Amino acid sequence: MTESPLRVGIFVFDGVEALDVVGPWEVLASWARQSPLRPDVLTFSADGAGVRCAKGLGLVPDTSAEQVGRLTVLVHPGGHGTRHLMVDPSHLAWVRSMRARTPLMTSVCTGSLVFAAAGLLTGRPATTHHEHLDALASADRSVLVDTDARFVDDGDVVTSAGVSAGIDMALHLVARLESRATARLVRRGIQYDPAPPV
Repeated sequence: MTESPLRVGIFVFDGVEALDVVGPWEVLASWARQSPLRPDVLTFSADGAGVRCAKGLGLVPDTSAEQVGRLTVLVHPGGHGTRHLMVDPSHLAWVRSMRARTPLMTSVCTGSLVFAAAGLLTGRPATTHHEHLDALASADRSVLVDTDARFVDDGDVVTSAGVSAGIDMALHLVARLESRATARLVRRGIQYDPAPPV
């Protein structure tokens, strides 16, 4: 079986926010099931071992960072675990190495703080969770922080705001990589039509 030319990898780590992972994964996996492009969507951790999400959910990834291979899109979620990752030289070096070989780098929530710490957002527009906008500005003073957007598409880097905004970003990725019509079909299929009851 030949590998799909479209490969999306969602990085997971201890302290990741569960919906930052599962929201985009649901969108992208739903897309993969119906798209003639047959995108490969997988999760991976640094060493391939399971991780514990910020609120306790356990996740078993598909593979490791070493084994994941070439990706078209990297999704870097946020969560409390990013506080460690954004000051971890080896993780930041890995992010930079992924930037060098991955056409589209994306983040959810405080994943953008890691991108900023790695130098990926220098002089670029970006966003993050509304409670961490100041932290994004502090991580790199040159970042053009967007305080209102659900996601910011700056070509080869896409950042999204907090938690559920990762779903919006993932739907945008489907529209960008295939079509708006396909993104609408995916959105309808997962019944994502935000109308908060409160």
